[in-house]
Amino acid sequence: MQALIKTTGVIVGIAVAAVIVFAAPVAGSSVTHAPKRCHHNCPPPPPPTTDCGTRTGPPATYAHVVWIWMENHSYSQIIGSSSAPYINSLANGCGLATNYRAVTHPSLPNYIAATSGDTWGIADDNPPSSHPLAVNSIFQQASSAGSYQESMPSNCDLTSSGTYAVKHNPEAYYTNIRTACNSDNVPMGTTSSGAFLNALNSGTLPKFSFVTPNLCNDMHDCSIATGDTWLQGWVPKITASPSYQAGATVLIITWDEDDSSSGNQVATIVVSPYTTPGTKSGTAFTHYSLLRTTEELLGIPTFLANAASATSMRSAFGL
Repeated sequence: MQALIKTTGVIVGIAVAAVIVFAAPVAGSSVTHAPKRCHHNCPPPPPPTTDCGTRTGPPATYAHVVWIWMENHSYSQIIGSSSAPYINSLANGCGLATNYRAVTHPSLPNYIAATSGDTWGIADDNPPSSHPLAVNSIFQQASSAGSYQESMPSNCDLTSSGTYAVKHNPEAYYTNIRTACNSDNVPMGTTSSGAFLNALNSGTLPKFSFVTPNLCNDMHDCSIATGDTWLQGWVPKITASPSYQAGATVLIITWDEDDSSSGNQVATIVVSPYTTPGTKSGTAFTHYSLLRTTEELLGIPTFLANAASATSMRSAFGL
């Protein structure tokens, strides 16, 4: 580029250079980009590192068995779902029953079948006033038992209220343990305070614990992701408890029934210090198998009703 300036009759040419500076990477450095998020056909999350497989040589009996019951989703809706990364990490890092089926529809008879060995003809979700059951149950069999019901207004509440559904509280239906229910069937509390957390931390869980999230957190009314987040908040509290760390607690997570789309196949996950990470069993199990297995783990010699002929889950999961 040439600029001409006229001064005192003399034309002076001045060269004006245009300088362009490029920034180049410094030798040895590299340009990094934020990793892309996976949205489809994503690999499963890494398994938990401390929940399962930390011990060998399971005991003849356990101090505690804990059940958590979720709601109304089929196996295929949960296992492999990108909406349930934590649940799938448990399934991959602990034990998964790949051929487990609920007993019937709707919800209530499954809860009753799993805790007493039979549906007793129940085919609806009516409250305890419609179905008073004077039959034996795991709550009576175990030397100590209790229920932790999220969002239940008061102990052993026999009517639904808000996000508490009595149909998901089987202990409330057994009339022969109503007195015990009034004291050991309690509002659950939260991950920061309340009855369940206190029992975990103090080592005062009963032999058998039935844990029911509320209607949102159990996936009944809310999303799979909501239930996944809820479990992610609670399961580490259970596995960090002194009893679990001592090898004396087994946790089993299941779904009451599917959504009537998959032959009632539901996901069931076994979490214990003795279960080898990645264990999968294709044996045909049902809620009656869950009952029988729990009776065995607690050293109960008599199996209730259909549990007597059900297949035990104990050997399949190293319990």
